[in-house]
Amino acid sequence: MQSKKYKSSYGLDKHGIFNVGREYWNLHTSSLYEEVIKRREGKIAHLGPLVVRTGQYTGRAAKDKFIVEEPLSKDKIWWGDSNQPFTTAKFEQLFHRLLAYLQGKDLFIQDCFAGADEDYRLPIRVITETAWHSLFARNMFIQAPIESLEEHKPEFTVLHVPHFRALPELDGTKSEAFIILSLEKKLVLIGGTSYAGEIKKSIFTVLNYILPEKNVLSMHCSANAGKSGDTALFFGLSGTGKTTLSADPERLLIGDDEHGWSDNGIFNFEGGCYAKVIRLSREQEPEIFDTTRKFGTILENVSIDQWTGRLDLDDGTLTENTRAAYPLGHIPNIYADSVASHPKNIIMLTADAFGVLPPISRLSAAQAMFHFISGYTAKLGGTEKGMGSEPSATFSACFGAPFMALHPVKYATLLQDKISGNKVKCWLVNTGWTGGAYGEGQRMNIAHTRAMVKAAINGSLDKVETQTDPVFGIEIPKSCPGVPAEVLWPKNTWKNKSDFDKQVKRLAELFSRNFSKFADMASDEVKQAAPRTD
Repeated sequence: MQSKKYKSSYGLDKHGIFNVGREYWNLHTSSLYEEVIKRREGKIAHLGPLVVRTGQYTGRAAKDKFIVEEPLSKDKIWWGDSNQPFTTAKFEQLFHRLLAYLQGKDLFIQDCFAGADEDYRLPIRVITETAWHSLFARNMFIQAPIESLEEHKPEFTVLHVPHFRALPELDGTKSEAFIILSLEKKLVLIGGTSYAGEIKKSIFTVLNYILPEKNVLSMHCSANAGKSGDTALFFGLSGTGKTTLSADPERLLIGDDEHGWSDNGIFNFEGGCYAKVIRLSREQEPEIFDTTRKFGTILENVSIDQWTGRLDLDDGTLTENTRAAYPLGHIPNIYADSVASHPKNIIMLTADAFGVLPPISRLSAAQAMFHFISGYTAKLGGTEKGMGSEPSATFSACFGAPFMALHPVKYATLLQDKISGNKVKCWLVNTGWTGGAYGEGQRMNIAHTRAMVKAAINGSLDKVETQTDPVFGIEIPKSCPGVPAEVLWPKNTWKNKSDFDKQVKRLAELFSRNFSKFADMASDEVKQAAPRTD
């Protein structure tokens, strides 16, 4: 019999959920392990991590995300491919079908918080039909103190039912999978997909809607701080190096993916990390590698030897998007309370498949706004359903368009104000290709990237002589400690200089074409920061 102190007085009946099987309230990690094994949801690997499979959905179901079109929010939402409208009638219909499905089912409930800063903390609840997803929620969000669980009342709730599949012709969805947010009912419905990332990203979308109204910039970025408290932010899409570069043994990790920037400073939204682990090595990324050998870590779609229980992190047979979900405490050097001072440096990361952007460059405030709104990178295969193994050039506003509920200029304006108010230095770092485009060149040397980031953060690049890129207008350092000088100017690394010039022009035109969608709302200064296309 579960102790009452773990169960909230705000019961499942408040969500319209009745007649279910057993209710498992706020189970601890070891108890959830027992349930996972008993229900055959996963396996325990050598040294203790939990290995699970997500079925056909090994990445986000990006085309299956919807926001309910409701009177109080419909004029604020940035409608489009990332935020597709869903009718209230269809939402109610699907919700009631889902409630019927839950009759007699066992449910797992985790009461937790999103947001480390108590001034902006959001009480949430994650209700799942599987034990391993409940452990995912426990790892990824901020755990509520035991003494507060009885009084926990969620402001937003995620109802996660991966084994319930939608009927598109009846429910108005595009497939059997769905992620639907109702801001009025403060409820997220997720079904038809076991990919756990949908749980955390749905709450991120909620925070991206409510926090800007409180003058808090919600950001898709990682963050760390030096021993003296100097904070750095790392913007970037999946696969660009946010998690890798922020897990620096010489600095303290604040968080790896989602943060807020308030008048108080920087704070993590989460209580854990969700890192890509394909071809992870102890030599290159020791802190993250070690988490794959720890009890409590969830490994999604990672290959495991059925006899020895040992992992093969190099095996991408199921997907290139293998993941580890682990609590922040699994990283040895973390920043206490996940709340830090205003940043001194912002690093915008991109994996440039064209191989023409410099490995590091200094941005003016206007250029930072331009690149923030553009959000250029090369999406790496496997992060989303339906993607191939080769990267493709893409633009994702604010380095996270699928999760931005409001218009990108809203976030960009907040960022500009905070950069100006705190005199933040901004940098563009290319973790992609050098010496040629994808297929001809090679990926940036991670040791060089780490050296450049370190030099930017510690001030070593502040007085270094620079040269201006003739097309992008960004300032490229002529030297950097620990990095060969010829690597810094990208054209030097190409054998065929004319091919380089063609690729630069091609990329500049893609930037221009993408930015045309936002130009009418951007300032003249930001427009002038665009690359030259003449």
